[in-house]
Amino acid sequence: MYAYVLEERKDSIRVVSDGAPIRCGADSVSGAVSQRACVYSGARVVLNPITDAFHIVHGPIGCAAYTWDIRGSLSSGSELYRNSFSTDLQEKDVVFGGAEKLAAAVDEVMREYAPALIFIYCTCIVGVIGDDVEAVCRNAERKYGNRVVAVKSPGFSGNKAVGYRLAGEALMQLLTPYGHLPKGDGVNILGDYNLAGEMWIIKQYMREIGLPVVSTFTGDSSYASLIRAPSARLNIVQCAGSMVHLAQRMEKEFGIPWIKASFFGVEDTGAAVRRAADLAGTAETRRRAAEFTRRESERTERLLEPCRARLAGKKAAVFVGGGFKAVSLVRQFRELGMETVLVGTQNGRPEEYEVLGRLAAPGTVILDDANPAELERFLREKGADILVGGVKERPLAYKLGIAFCDHNHERKHALAGYEGAKNFAEEVNLSVNSPVWRHVRAGQGH
Repeated sequence: MYAYVLEERKDSIRVVSDGAPIRCGADSVSGAVSQRACVYSGARVVLNPITDAFHIVHGPIGCAAYTWDIRGSLSSGSELYRNSFSTDLQEKDVVFGGAEKLAAAVDEVMREYAPALIFIYCTCIVGVIGDDVEAVCRNAERKYGNRVVAVKSPGFSGNKAVGYRLAGEALMQLLTPYGHLPKGDGVNILGDYNLAGEMWIIKQYMREIGLPVVSTFTGDSSYASLIRAPSARLNIVQCAGSMVHLAQRMEKEFGIPWIKASFFGVEDTGAAVRRAADLAGTAETRRRAAEFTRRESERTERLLEPCRARLAGKKAAVFVGGGFKAVSLVRQFRELGMETVLVGTQNGRPEEYEVLGRLAAPGTVILDDANPAELERFLREKGADILVGGVKERPLAYKLGIAFCDHNHERKHALAGYEGAKNFAEEVNLSVNSPVWRHVRAGQGH
């Protein structure tokens, strides 16, 4: 199976039941065309959904264009976050420095918008020429009295996971002055970005069981809501990849314990709601959580039955950003009677791959930081009927005549919670069983 795999990549590919640990968390192999994104991209996707924040990309215009409206995040307030603003560094700025241009940009932003919070992203060019962006931020804060935070995220300094960590540090700069707030009864939800309104779904569940939500990181959040976060009793981490570092920092600095939770799929959603109630609620909260999850699980299971009948025995492949989501997707496919034959992530952790190894069936291929050539080879070999991934994997699936489900941050349809479980099953059913694939495969000679 490994004859066509680069020698440097062999330890990052495993088959369930071979017993060997998978190599992960390492730098991408040069020339392998990794599916990972850059540090700046990772930081931007975490911070972008803060609805009233102003985001200045200090670098060439292409960096701002790359992350324009980067997430399908929805807002109940300001829409300012949807834009990308750039200092548009040119050759002259590379030679003589761009700090003066950046300071002028901040002045313009304050005249036109006067936001309470500005993030300034340092891109690759800034990492090379060495602009003192932090000094610009300090001067702006003294001048205007608002928060101006530097996010030192040159793309070449790592991958998207490094950007997640830097975003967490930027958020800690906002929270630290409010670390003295007394603890209340609520929870923070970390790692949900309100894609297609999913944060609203989760918050509604918390209301149903009587558990207040203090702050959300960062879906449909605002500067005023974020700084209340140190008063929460518990942090619920929905996306382990992007928010574990922040949760660890908040536990250390503010004494807030945290748990991992997934709201993808019937099984995981019910477990997440009940665990939150157990750790942060009262006896009444726990009673309401048990009743709510029982009722909603039974209702959703009935809605899934027509899809199960058409999907039983089909084969699925998963390639997503983090291992925590991959685990939930394997469980969701199992709920639908489907077999996962390939599962991979861009930035999975060792403990997440251990769970995947226990959860997946013998013979399932597990990959870390795969490249398109590997994905294509294993999709063909394993006979996958559908690939779940992001925007970079979509063309590959269609080229191979395989159905595709977008589970990335650009999507416009909710896949979280009980509502999301129904949407996911219906999308997979319609995609896998579309008559178009018969004609595509016939044209490919299959």
